[in-house]
Formats: sequence, C-alpha cells, structure tokens
Amino acid sequence: RGLISDEERYEKVIEIWNRTTGEVTDALMDGLDHMNDIFIMAHSGARGSKNQIRQLAGMRGLMASASGKTIEIPIQSNFREGLDVLEFFISTHGSRKGLADTALRTADSGYLTRRLVDVSQDVIIREEDCGTDKYLLAKDFKDGKEVIEDLRDRIIGRYSVEDIINPETGEIIVNKDEMITEDIADIIEQVGIKEVKVRSVLGCRTRHGVCAKCYGRNLATGDPVNVGEAVGTIAAQSIGEPGTQLTMRTFHTGGVAGADITQGLPRVEELFEARKPKGLAIISEISGEISINETKKKKEVVVTAKDGETKAYTVTYGSRFKVRPGDFVEAGDEITEGSVNPHDILKIKGVEGVQNYLVKEVQRVYRLQGVDIDDKHIEIIVRQMLSKVRIEEQGDTDLLPGSLVYLYDFEDINEKVIESGGKPAVGRRVLLGITKASLATESFLSAASFQETTRVLTEAAIKGKEDDLIGLKENVIIGKLIPAGTGMRRYKNIDIVYEDKEIETLIEEKHVDSITN
Repeated sequence: RGLISDEERYEKVIEIWNRTTGEVTDALMDGLDHMNDIFIMAHSGARGSKNQIRQLAGMRGLMASASGKTIEIPIQSNFREGLDVLEFFISTHGSRKGLADTALRTADSGYLTRRLVDVSQDVIIREEDCGTDKYLLAKDFKDGKEVIEDLRDRIIGRYSVEDIINPETGEIIVNKDEMITEDIADIIEQVGIKEVKVRSVLGCRTRHGVCAKCYGRNLATGDPVNVGEAVGTIAAQSIGEPGTQLTMRTFHTGGVAGADITQGLPRVEELFEARKPKGLAIISEISGEISINETKKKKEVVVTAKDGETKAYTVTYGSRFKVRPGDFVEAGDEITEGSVNPHDILKIKGVEGVQNYLVKEVQRVYRLQGVDIDDKHIEIIVRQMLSKVRIEEQGDTDLLPGSLVYLYDFEDINEKVIESGGKPAVGRRVLLGITKASLATESFLSAASFQETTRVLTEAAIKGKEDDLIGLKENVIIGKLIPAGTGMRRYKNIDIVYEDKEIETLIEEKHVDSITN
C-alpha cells in the first residue's frame, strides 16, 4: 500500500542527513589547502580529526540525545558561522551526555586497571627459556570478511618455533628460535605465508611468571626482554590505560528481539570477568551438517555428525540464524547470532579455543576504537585466568575434590604419585574471571590487600596458610625488596668488574689515595 512505519521513516531521515553531512565534509576537505594549519594538525594525527574539522567549518550534523538515540533534526550550521537558538539547545543534549559519560568512564576504567594489575602482578620474567614445545599458530584475526588484526602485527617481536622457509625459493627466511623483526615479517607477508608457529606466553611452562623466549620483545625498548622485567604489571597498564578511550554505550541491534550487543568498556570487563554475556548465541557441541525443522511455535536445528550422532537445539522465533540447511559446522561454531559464553567454549573447544576467543574478542573492541594493543598483554591476563585446575577425583593424592589447584602444582603432585605407582588425581581446567583469579592466588597477603580482606584473612588463618612472598604486592606490604628487576635472586650475588678489577677494590684504592694525598 506504499505506507512505511514511523521507525522506517526515522531511519531513512537519519540516513539522508548522514549522507548529506558526509558530502559536506568531503567538499570541505577537498576545498582546504594542504598547507592549512588545521588540516596539517588533523592529517598528521597530532590533534583533532576530520570529524572535528567538519564541525568547525562544514556542518555539525546529527546529535545524540541523552538516551543515545539520534535526534532527527540536524544542526546545519558550523561553529564558524555560529548556531541559532534551537541548534544550540539540541547540541546541549549530546554535550552533557559526553561529560557524564567521561566522568563515569574514568572510574570504571580505573577499577578495571586495578583488577588487571592485581591478577597479573606476580608475572615476572623468571628465566631465559622454559623449553616448552607448545606454540601459537598465528594467522589473521578475522571477523567474517573483515580483518581485525593481520598476521604481520601478530608475529613481530616473537620467536619462531621452526625454520620458516620461502615457498618460492626454498631458502630460510627465519631460523628456529630466532626473533621475527619488522623486516622479516614484511618478507613473510610478501611471499604469501598465511600461518606462522610462534612462541607465546599462553604455552609457557615457567612457574610464577613467564620466560623471555615466550614473551619475546620488550615493547618499550625494542630489544629482547630482560630477566626480572615485571611484564604482568606492564600488560595490565597497557590494557587499562586506553580503557578511558573506549565508548560506554550499549548498541541495540535492529531486528534482534531484546538482544543487546555490549561494546566498549563493558564488553572488555565482561570478557575479563568471564561473565555469561547478554543475548547468548546457541553454539553447536559437535561438528556436523545442519538441518532445520519448523513447527508453528518454534524452530529446531539438528546437527548430524559423520558418525550419525545428532544434537538438536530449539531456537525461539526472533533469533537470527548464522547457518543455512546443508551447511557444515565445527564444534563450537555459532548457530544463531549473539554473544558466546566463554565457559561453553572451554567445554567444547578446550583451553586453546577459549584462549584464542578471549584474545580475539578483546582485540576486536580495542581495534574498533582505533587503539592498538599488542596481543601478548592480553595473553598474559588470559593465562592467569586459566591457571587453575578443579579437582574431580583425588586418586592417591592429598588433593580435595572440588578444590582449586595451581596447574603446575597439580602436574607435579601427579608426577610424584605416578612414580610411586599410585593413581593420579583427575582435574578439569577452569576459567576464572580476573576478580576470582586475584582472590584465588597462592598469596593471602596479596588477596587480602585486594578485596574481601576479613574473609581472606580468616580463611588463611583457619587453613594455616603460609605466604612464600613470590609476587610484588606481598613484598611491598612487608617492606621487602620486590623480586623484580635487580631485586631478583639471580642479581644478588654479582661482583661488578671494571678493567679486571672489582669496583669495590677500585673505590677503596681511590679512597686510600685521597687520604695519602
């Protein structure tokens, strides 16, 4: 009948004004002299953006109201011409929301940083090489067709696990255990290699920290990282600091009934706290072919594996499918649109699956806002979230079923039991959010200084816990030298030599000379 709903009319009006604003901006940028001061400022990336030049000399465009909805009357003037009364009034909505958001965001971002520091503060470079055989298979991070982070960015500053050979000439581009520099990464990209096996902190075997080989380059200096570097704190601050730049808003997706896709800071928090997200997607537990059965009230998706095993999932009307009948899905793939619960990924795809998912999702939020963070910072936090095992059967060990044990302690205890001919304990890796992981640390001093002080201390007293003072916080609390940098044990017993003489001897000789003179 040629009628459209009010919602559609609103969308179309917004679309027209956005297009108009875009065209005005393009005309303005084309008309600006390339030696214009403001153009140089924005173009060089020093301050400001195309967006802000548009408001100064083009048109301000559409404004958002306090609820985040776009007001359909645009501001056609710019700051240079000046705004009329109505335009000024419309623009106050957005300005006030901006200020309120910034105030809230600083507090949220600060608290996130504090939790990140707490969970990763005892991650220090403890040794040169842990000798692990685990690796990260690095490839482009993709979201559908769009590349979130390319292979080059992911491998620079990391050590290769094997010789990388040029497929065209057969010559070695980089040797095993050699660091991949910018130049090498460029060559790898040019010859069309799509996957590279590199060392990563996710596979590091070092206790209470990581090794220099798995960490790779120190991003502050560009050199290989030194033993004693407090990389955990660096990681936490690298993720937390740009937190204030992330937007606060929750996007409503058109068409999905009641499904909010959380973005920005709340999404990062949701990932690091390993929460069950809003608007859950249904994910397949097995690999197989899709078929869809429809009844009046519901749709049913059936996945049939090659061995004949089937799994059926009920899908409510209003959910949007990501698959079609006849598609082949892998275990852990999404059937409907929405967010995935990381605990489900751990169950279905295992530890590596959930590690990749968390790193990729955090990167997606930051990259969308134009913030570049190195993967290894996120990997350090994710490693801490997965450092515990929940005991299911105790075997011949002293471990209690249901208790959380540090992964490497669990492996050690089992090794000893197997050597003496006993039955090892059975455990399952668990994913803890950063707050839970901080409180589940071995050090009760560190946990007590973080949150829930009374509970942590009473529990420690009941269990008769001892604190080995391995991390940074517990040493700061009791006023001891922190075990990082030159405070590490390996730097304690060192004699400094200059021109074949020890420094202390040289100082004494000079002292004697000055007295005799």
